[in-house]
Order: sequence, then structure tokens, then C-alpha cells
Amino acid sequence: MANNSISLSQLKLEKILMMDWLRQITLNKLHNKFGAFKLLIFSVSILFLVALASYKIGNFYQGHQSKLIAEQSERLDRLYLQNEQAQSRINTLNVELEIEKLASYKAQQALRSLEDDHFSLKKELAFYEKIMAPEKEANGVVIDEVQVVETASPGHYRLRVVLVQQQKSKRYAKGRVEVSFNGSLNDRPASINLLNIAKINKQELNFSFQYFQVFEVEFELTENFIPEKIQVAAILPKGRWQKYHRLDETYAWPEFAVKTAAQ
Repeated sequence: MANNSISLSQLKLEKILMMDWLRQITLNKLHNKFGAFKLLIFSVSILFLVALASYKIGNFYQGHQSKLIAEQSERLDRLYLQNEQAQSRINTLNVELEIEKLASYKAQQALRSLEDDHFSLKKELAFYEKIMAPEKEANGVVIDEVQVVETASPGHYRLRVVLVQQQKSKRYAKGRVEVSFNGSLNDRPASINLLNIAKINKQELNFSFQYFQVFEVEFELTENFIPEKIQVAAILPKGRWQKYHRLDETYAWPEFAVKTAAQ
């Protein structure tokens, strides 16, 4: 602690002596010591060195600032270019989106028009069928679609039956569907009821609808049975608001499934 105090005191003393020495240097003393000419030359030299140093420092900072400005300007130009490219891409995508929307809208309109035409044709067909072939409809109910497709499991199939009520009726069509498969079993004619090869009960084949109803059932064919035809019946029992009707339709077994079943 004593040594630190002495060092601080010495520093203060030296500082005071330096300040006193600087105070003692005056222009008159310099003039008397070096003379007017030498003092002038010295002063001019000092001013020249200061000016030169200022010029050099100024040029350095100016160059540095110019470089920064150039870099920022170049970066700004790049950003402007990227922005223009992005804006151009956005405009292009917007145009493509509008074109896609227009195409989708036209496609929907065309599809809706086709659906309307299809419905009108079905109504006309139903009218003529009712006149020419009354057996193909039962109190306005028709079997609109029967389809069999393979599943991922060998020997397993999915049956789809669609019933449609073509008459504009506020009443519900009520009844049941019966499905059987005709073919051969061990080289003999055979018929198998859907209820015997599908995990469903009778109630699941009942229908009650105003416009249409879809049945989808999975089943497994009996081994060695080769199907040839699908027999579908829509039965409307006698009730308070409907008379008894029965509609029978026969469809060929799909060719793709005949080979599979035979194998």
C-alpha cells in the first residue's frame, strides 16, 4: 500500500511539473530563442503536416465511405432486381391461378350440364321403359347400378347395388333387396344367396329412401364355385302407402372376376 501511494504521488508531481513547463513555453520565449524566421518555418511546417495528415485522413474516410456507398448501392440494386423478379413471378402465378379457376369453373359448369342431361335422359328412359318394359321398374324404383369389384384379398369381392326412385314422390320407397349368384359348383349348376357368404343379416339389405340408396357388401365366394350371373331383386311389400311390387334384374358376372374365381 505504501509503494502504491508513493507511485501515485510521483505521477501527480510529474504531471504538475509538465504543466508548469508547458505554461512556461510562450510565443515570446520561442521567438527570442529561435528567431522569427525559424519560428515561422517551424509553424508553417507544423501547419503543413497537420493539413497533410488531415487530407490523408479525410481521403481515407472518403474512400471508405465511397466504398460503403458503392456496396450498399450494389446491394440495393440486387434487392430491387430480386423484388422485380419476385413480383413478376407472383403476377405470373396469379394469372395461372385465374386461368385454373376459370378452367375449373367451366369444367364444373360442363359437368353440371352433363349431369342435368344425364338426369333428363334417365327420366326419359324411365318413361319409355315404363311404357315398353314395365317389368324394369317397381312403383318408380329401378336398380340403377350393380357392380362387383375385387378386393386385396384373393377370393374376396365387394358388391355395390344402387336403387333410385325416378318418380318425384314425397313418400319413401320401403322394402328389401335380395341378391344371389348363379353359376356352377363342382361342374353342377348352383345358386348361392348373398346372405350365406357375407357377414350381414337380412335387416342390412332393407331399404327406405326418397331419392336413392346405396348398398355395399363384401363377400367371399365358396371354393370351387364359378359364378356366371348376378341375380338382384328389389321387393316392395304391400303397405299403407304402397302396393306390392317386385323387380328382378340379371347381370353378367364381370369377366375380370371369372378368371379369378376359376383359379
